[in-house]
Amino acid sequence: MPDPERFSPPTIGFPVKDASSACLLPVFWNGIKVAFPYAMNKGIYIALSGSIQKQNQINTVTHNVANATTLGFKKDRISFHEHLISRISGMPESDDGKSMTDLTEVRTDYSQGSLFATGNPLDIALNGKGFFEFEGNVFGRKGNFQIDRAGYIVASNGRRVQGAAGPIQIPPGGGRIDVGPDGQVAVDGVPIGTIRVVDFRNPDSLVALSDGEYRSPEAPIASTASLSSGYLEASNVNAVREMIEMITTLREFEIYQKAIRVFDDATARVLELAKG
Repeated sequence: MPDPERFSPPTIGFPVKDASSACLLPVFWNGIKVAFPYAMNKGIYIALSGSIQKQNQINTVTHNVANATTLGFKKDRISFHEHLISRISGMPESDDGKSMTDLTEVRTDYSQGSLFATGNPLDIALNGKGFFEFEGNVFGRKGNFQIDRAGYIVASNGRRVQGAAGPIQIPPGGGRIDVGPDGQVAVDGVPIGTIRVVDFRNPDSLVALSDGEYRSPEAPIASTASLSSGYLEASNVNAVREMIEMITTLREFEIYQKAIRVFDDATARVLELAKG
C-alpha cells in the first residue's frame, strides 16, 4: 500500500477534500501525477481521464484553427484508446468493464491543401506527396520563395532552397525566371538548376519545427510530385469543421467536469460519514 505522504492531492478538475483520512492511490496519466482515495468510486477515474483527453483535443483543434490561413500548414489529428482501470491503477482485475481513456498519439495529416494563383513565378506549389528540401536537412511544403542578396533562391525565412546539385543561384543581372513542372529553373530560357523535391517512406517520422518545416531521422526518397509555378498551397484545415469540433469538444469537457464534481461531492460525504 502506498505512503499517503508521498503524493499530493490532485489538482486537475477537483481537489481531494480530506487527503489525510484516506490512503491515496497514485496514478500517472499522460505524465501527470494524480492521487485518489482507494475507496473512491471508479467513475471518477473515467471522468478525469475523459476530461484530460478533451483538454488535449481542445489544444489540438485550437492549434489547427490558429493556422487555418498559414501557407502549407498541415493539421494535426488526435487519437485515443481505452485501458481497464485495474491495469492503470495496479488494483486487482475487475470484470465491471470500466475503463479510462488514454492519448494514443497526435498525428499530422499531410494531405494536400487547395492551390491558389499568385502570378509570381517564385511562388511554387507541390502537386502530390512530397516536400521541398532546404539547407540544414529541413523540409516543408511552403513555397513562397524569394531571391536573397547573394542571388540564391530562399524560403521566406531565409533558408536556401536545395537543388539537385545544391543551392540554386540566379546569375548576376537576373532575367525572366521560369520553373517547370519537373522543378527545372531557367533564367531567360537557360536552365540553371532543378528544385529538389523529396518524400519519406514513413511521414510519421517527421518532427515539426517552426514555420511549417520538418526534420526527419529517416533518409528522404524521390518524390513523384509535380510543381506549379505561380501558385501557393493553402492550409489543409477546414476552419468551419474545426470550429464545430471545438464547440462539441468544449461541451464534452464541461460534462466531464460536472461529473467529476458530482463524484467528488459524493466521496466527501462518504468520508464525513465514516468519521462519525
